[in-house]
Amino acid sequence: MSPRVLILHANGTNRDGDLAQAFELAGAKPDIVHLNELRNGDKDWDDYQILAVPGGFSYADTLGAGRLFALDLRVYFNEQIEKFISSGKLVIGICNGFQALVKSGILPDFQSQQTNATLTFNAQGHFECRWVTLLPTSQNCLWTRGLTEPIYCPVAHGEGRFILQNAAQLKQLRAHDQLALSYVNAEGQLAEQQYPYNPNGSIGGIAGVCNPQGNVLGLMPHPENHIFPYQHPRWTRGEKGNLGLRLFENAIKQLR
Repeated sequence: MSPRVLILHANGTNRDGDLAQAFELAGAKPDIVHLNELRNGDKDWDDYQILAVPGGFSYADTLGAGRLFALDLRVYFNEQIEKFISSGKLVIGICNGFQALVKSGILPDFQSQQTNATLTFNAQGHFECRWVTLLPTSQNCLWTRGLTEPIYCPVAHGEGRFILQNAAQLKQLRAHDQLALSYVNAEGQLAEQQYPYNPNGSIGGIAGVCNPQGNVLGLMPHPENHIFPYQHPRWTRGEKGNLGLRLFENAIKQLR
């Protein structure tokens, strides 16, 4: 039986369809659901095995990217999300969705009930729209477990720099194997502060993090926008491979 995916839609999000297509190709059954449908009880959280928070500009990034979306998650759906995560179901937040997961306190650790990380303005001071290479770097994360090949996909954000309160927290994330995806350069080496390979200046070259249990992943790049070979920017020159689709296929595999 194909797992069902609850793709949250808030006013301003615009990658819902891309994300749905990626999950469908990976073998799941996606359902794009507006937050009001959940609030009104028209949709039931228990019907889904995966929760996906897509990218876009939720609420026009009022008060900061992902902040109002995060407020929705905390105020209206805190109990449902806590149950979803505690039961071991999978959660992913991409770009604006990652921002919402971090600013709601779901990542890096929902159980801590405090936000000890944030995503802020890119170090270069402007919006970044370019292709980057990601290396899966966590076996704890169910989304990246078993993946060894890089993923090539675009970024499109102005507030994607992942920062922590202090160096001790970075050490803790490493110790718990929560650094799920890292930016790497053309030689496949970690791009800690190497622009443009690390497009936003995130600490430690971090592109994505998971929770300690490994079932919640947040990342800034868009793997859902490289699910077909022809989406590669140099497809007409014969370059291909490193599809983002593998991330979604890997997650579905964990549920079977």
